[in-house]
Amino acid sequence: MRCLLVEDYTPLRLNLAECLTENGYVVDASATGDEGLWFAKNHAYDVILLDIMLPGIDGLTILKKLRELQDKTPVLVISARDSVDHRVEGLDCGADDYLVKPFALAEMVARVRALVRRNYDRESSVIEVGDLCMNATTRKVSRAGEEIVLTRREYALLEYLMHRAGQAVSRTDIWEHVYEDQEGGSSNTVDVYIGYLRKKLNAGPGAELIQTVRGYGYMLKEEEA
Repeated sequence: MRCLLVEDYTPLRLNLAECLTENGYVVDASATGDEGLWFAKNHAYDVILLDIMLPGIDGLTILKKLRELQDKTPVLVISARDSVDHRVEGLDCGADDYLVKPFALAEMVARVRALVRRNYDRESSVIEVGDLCMNATTRKVSRAGEEIVLTRREYALLEYLMHRAGQAVSRTDIWEHVYEDQEGGSSNTVDVYIGYLRKKLNAGPGAELIQTVRGYGYMLKEEEA
């Protein structure tokens, strides 16, 4: 999953970015409203975390501009403005959720997960494709009841594919959402990690779930009877 974090207070921005990265997100972090708006307009994100009081364009203006452009990316407002009126204003401007500072990192991550679920029309944090099961809360993966231990990158790749099960996903989209922050990599990195993931998912007797879409990318798909 790829997220945009727009927060001007450097210690908090670094702390939040580190937390999100540890939880498997590729993070673009910005300290100003103008740069944050540019990122939001020029990249596709699964979720945006947006402060209100920013240098340059304020967060609410960014939010209004994105909604005017029909950008439906889920937005979590993170702000020290804690009155009911402030929260109502943020939600009325198009925010999907509003989190008042200071807040616990665990709560922020849980709210981000909830927004991602909502974005992909999922009611539960448990995702299933055939006999493959992922619990986004515990970050545990199993197949046919047998737990599969994945690295952070492998988990992020599988999560991206499972949210789009049955859809062909390009190598470029996977690279941008899962691996773009990896130094020295390229879209070929996607093929390498697909290989790692296939090996682990196919360790048992189950059928191949990750299908190659020639000349394009990959698809996670339950075997047809």
